[in-house]
Amino acid sequence: MAQDASRTGLAGELSAEFAGTLILILFGCGVVAQVVGADLGNHDSIAWAWGLGVTLGVYVAARISGAHLDPAVTLALAVFKGFAWRKVAPYALAQTAGAFVAALLVRWNYSEVLAKADPGHTIKTQGVFSTLPGNGALPVSELGALRDQIIGTAILLFVIFAITDLLNTPPGANLSPLLIGLLVVAIGMAWGTDAGYAINPARDFGPRLASFLTGYGSAWRDQYGNLYFWVPIIGPLIGGVIGAAAYRLLIGRHLAVPEQQEPGRVPATES
Repeated sequence: MAQDASRTGLAGELSAEFAGTLILILFGCGVVAQVVGADLGNHDSIAWAWGLGVTLGVYVAARISGAHLDPAVTLALAVFKGFAWRKVAPYALAQTAGAFVAALLVRWNYSEVLAKADPGHTIKTQGVFSTLPGNGALPVSELGALRDQIIGTAILLFVIFAITDLLNTPPGANLSPLLIGLLVVAIGMAWGTDAGYAINPARDFGPRLASFLTGYGSAWRDQYGNLYFWVPIIGPLIGGVIGAAAYRLLIGRHLAVPEQQEPGRVPATES
């Protein structure tokens, strides 16, 4: 989710996005499988594992691709930070592929546990891989979940832009990935009820497809039987742009660009 990428070519960047998102989902879907399938852990362990997964995924990919790991981040960077539009779709596909492969690994590794907890592979354990309105148990509509995803992803991008803005007060010592991970932990703890805080189309669609192909016939629908898969795709894409725009409006446009100085020259003081 950083902004700068090294010059490795598009193939290298896509490889990094694939790998970084794969790491993210291995920890994210893995912890939910453990909690839901084996009753080891709770909501807090889920929030922390997702956040740490983001941190580790960003450290894996940042040097090569900028570690977007989320199509909503990629889109916002294209709209506001000059990221090449021709790379938006390839990045999103690489991110989704990484999430898909990671979910297949989680599904395979936890196959016995999930079969014991939910022999029919129903909506009871569908949340291991994809999100549901009200976490599959609370009375939240599709529109309510869409609202939640827009707000949650707006928060995500607003703070990511603040953390990575060199004109603001960026963290030193390569701590940006850690702070972005803590941001995801905070969103999970404060905004996880209505829609499971997907805040990332690749994070939801890739594992949702993996679960559908491995026995979860209801993967595309919510607990009410309504088509739901579009909510954690459309909501984050809208919310990310809104959050980035809000940062530019409220903070970014007020940050002064430092005057260019000759190398070694001490800036002149005002009289």
